[in-house]
Amino acid sequence: MGKYLSLFLTLVSFIYLSTYFVSCNAPKTMIDKTTVRELDIQKYLGLWYEIARYDHSFERGLVGVTAAYSMLEDGKIKVINSGYKNSLKGEFSQAVGKAKIPNPIDEPGKLKVSFFLFFYGDYYVLELDKNYQWVLIGSSSDKYLWILSRQSQMDTAIYKDLLSKLQKRGYDISKLIKVDQKLE
Repeated sequence: MGKYLSLFLTLVSFIYLSTYFVSCNAPKTMIDKTTVRELDIQKYLGLWYEIARYDHSFERGLVGVTAAYSMLEDGKIKVINSGYKNSLKGEFSQAVGKAKIPNPIDEPGKLKVSFFLFFYGDYYVLELDKNYQWVLIGSSSDKYLWILSRQSQMDTAIYKDLLSKLQKRGYDISKLIKVDQKLE
């Protein structure tokens, strides 16, 4: 009897520990990182205002943030991200980089962006207004998320709709930081 009890307890312990370790390694929520199926890069070019973002070290404390996109002669996209440190009257900060669309036919919404040499990060166009007035940007990681707009201020109803879209995708919208912008 003791032999069976010992075997049973070993089996129960194994099942418990296996379940524990699997649950610790499993993602809390699956994030839908599906990108847009069509992207007219010519319509996308120009100035975008950052309405909200997840916090990360390379933009920490920046407000009045904009992203300007233009075509380069080699077919890549010039990226100029700029903003002000800690207040709209703070020190101006700017980063110049480049972007490319590795697979424009099959995955036009998956761009790669670089601000340093040949190190590229993901730039996923998750949702895009049909008139190119707002866009949701993510990456292959769930640590990056941006809401951009052609206007420095976004209509509250549109913003709430975008938050709903992000929640449906599995993003934690409580981590979004609203970005102060200058009035146009």
